[in-house]
Amino acid sequence: MQKTRNTLPQDIRIQSVGLLNHQLAAAIDLHAQLKQTHWNVRGPGFIAIHELFDRVSSEIEAFSDLIAERAGGLGGTANGTIQLAVKHSYLIPYPLGIADELQHLFAVSGALAAFGGSIQEAIEKSTTMGDPTTADLFTEISRGVDQQLWFVESHLAPKQVDPSKGR
Repeated sequence: MQKTRNTLPQDIRIQSVGLLNHQLAAAIDLHAQLKQTHWNVRGPGFIAIHELFDRVSSEIEAFSDLIAERAGGLGGTANGTIQLAVKHSYLIPYPLGIADELQHLFAVSGALAAFGGSIQEAIEKSTTMGDPTTADLFTEISRGVDQQLWFVESHLAPKQVDPSKGR
């Protein structure tokens, strides 16, 4: 840990940096997965989906920066290399060899949901550890991930609901 005048006790800062690096690995992985989809998607809605994945990847990259900068601000080191991301990401590896836009939308929505769920757990852990600022950062990221998930899932055809059957 680097010297800092941050007022959090060092033991809490160490725990928070560990939690931040856990999420950083997944954010870097998710960003790469989104670029994979952006480069390889094909289908009738190509341009819309291609541009969507590029925008979502930019948002996830921005979340990576926020996570890494918080780790540095706590006196820690942001472990953001590709090698460490591969080793420590909890996300399911992205399926290669797909081009169909619906398959990509399904895979991306699953990865976003997994990341979002883990970020929600990180909010609770940060709060329990006594680091409300990191919890607030994770809350901001959680809102952003939920929004990106909504954008992606909005491209999947919804089931038709029969109002007369109430479902």
